[in-house]
Amino acid sequence: MPGTPPTRFVYLGPEGTFSEQALRTVPAAEHGTRTPARSVPEALDAVRSGEADAALVPLENSIGGAVGVTLDELAEGEPLVITREVILPVDFVLGARPGTTLASVRSVAAHPQASTQCRQWLRTYLPDAVVVDVLSNGAAATGAATGEYDAAICAPIGATRHRLAVLADKLGDHPDAVTRFALVSRPGPPPPPTGDDVTTLAVYIAHDRVGALLSVLMELAVRGVNLTRIESRPTGEALGRYVFVLDCTGHVADVRLGEALQGLRRVCADVRFLGSYPRHRWATSAAGDRPVPAPVGLSDSDYADAAAWLARLRRGE
Repeated sequence: MPGTPPTRFVYLGPEGTFSEQALRTVPAAEHGTRTPARSVPEALDAVRSGEADAALVPLENSIGGAVGVTLDELAEGEPLVITREVILPVDFVLGARPGTTLASVRSVAAHPQASTQCRQWLRTYLPDAVVVDVLSNGAAATGAATGEYDAAICAPIGATRHRLAVLADKLGDHPDAVTRFALVSRPGPPPPPTGDDVTTLAVYIAHDRVGALLSVLMELAVRGVNLTRIESRPTGEALGRYVFVLDCTGHVADVRLGEALQGLRRVCADVRFLGSYPRHRWATSAAGDRPVPAPVGLSDSDYADAAAWLARLRRGE
């Protein structure tokens, strides 16, 4: 989609889930079409085939960890790139038909991950209620709205869409839980650097080389590139064969990250570029939300100065 803003969006459905809520924080999505998909592969295939311009899919949760199917699709499927990340607080609510009281709730619909993250709240406030597993947060809200269940643990958008009364909010046992989503499109020029960016890569190491993973980490470390996440995923070739999906600070246009990518290309069996994009910024930025500065001698200006110095030496100046 180089130069053309996306207008057709697809997201991991169904409607009324955190995925839809996250997508609606993307300004362009509010003015475009938003279509739910039944699975992450289906959402990404819609982009690959040209049926959609971009897909919003979950990457990781601060409690449950990485979303393996998303990482596998990005690392192994037909190439796609991340153009934006969205980090959404996981704020579960208990929704029920208007007039329902907490004391009258005997059955609660919930996705298994939702009920797991709200286990302590359920034990404290609804110890006698039966928790029924459903396929999604959206399905839970639908079940409560139709009266199949007394209440639902769902996303706020699900309660709003189905006109449920919110009997309680902030149900999660981990109040700071968040889910990180990726907005994915077909390959094209990355967004311009902002000075606070993330680059995601899929790295295939040479398995017959001793210290292959260490050499990957060194290519980043010696250039002051901060590695913020690394996940191993099986390639499907054989036991012990993995692809490493990693996030690091910086943009492909940055000098030091560019040199690191060249180094990875030399020492790895393969490297797949999965995008450079702005890092999510909270409305109120805490100290831990600021980017880690480059060590002395490893900033882009340091690299530019060293390159200019070498050019003068080669010219005999």
